[in-house]
Amino acid sequence: MVLRGIFGPSKDEVWGQFANEMGGEYINKGVFKPKQVIVEFEGWVIILDSFSRSHGKSSTTYTRIRAPYNPIDRLQFKIYKSGLFSDLGKALGMQDIEIGEVDFDEKFIIKGDSEDKVREFLSGDKIKELIMKLDRFSIEIKHGEGMFSSNLVEGSHELYYESVGIIKDVNRLKELFMLYILLLDKLLNMGIADKVNIESTMKGLRKED
Repeated sequence: MVLRGIFGPSKDEVWGQFANEMGGEYINKGVFKPKQVIVEFEGWVIILDSFSRSHGKSSTTYTRIRAPYNPIDRLQFKIYKSGLFSDLGKALGMQDIEIGEVDFDEKFIIKGDSEDKVREFLSGDKIKELIMKLDRFSIEIKHGEGMFSSNLVEGSHELYYESVGIIKDVNRLKELFMLYILLLDKLLNMGIADKVNIESTMKGLRKED
């Protein structure tokens, strides 16, 4: 209890609470196994976990959220805070895009292959409000290209989020969950995405154990 008072609640406590409140499942199979929260919501599967990226003798831990979808049309997209994740700006075939709102455009770097699609994807006051609250993050669409793809089902794409550190705030996780549902539904309504087969997706998740 003393340590909890100093460092706050543990990842297990917060993620377990988040899973319960979202009607999901917190999977904790021990120290050497990845810990995940899996939430199924209206045909979408959203996966919360963490990972570390090595930088020579040190490493950085990230919170990650993934949601696979079946691609109908192609969209390349990345967004991150201006001044951070500068290496993401080197993505080939993607242009800088502004959505026409000064505060938003000054705060974030937006990359994509279609200005019209990206602007429509980010349209909606609630989407922009939730993104404006984010810090030290990136959100992108992964197409499963390359040997390090994290796609869960062969042929699927995914909406992918990562941020520096472990998120141990239930309300912040809920806001990210809400943002994900809004963005996934936007992809669906734009005719870019369709929902994945739940059974196949869960099989893919079990392979990651």
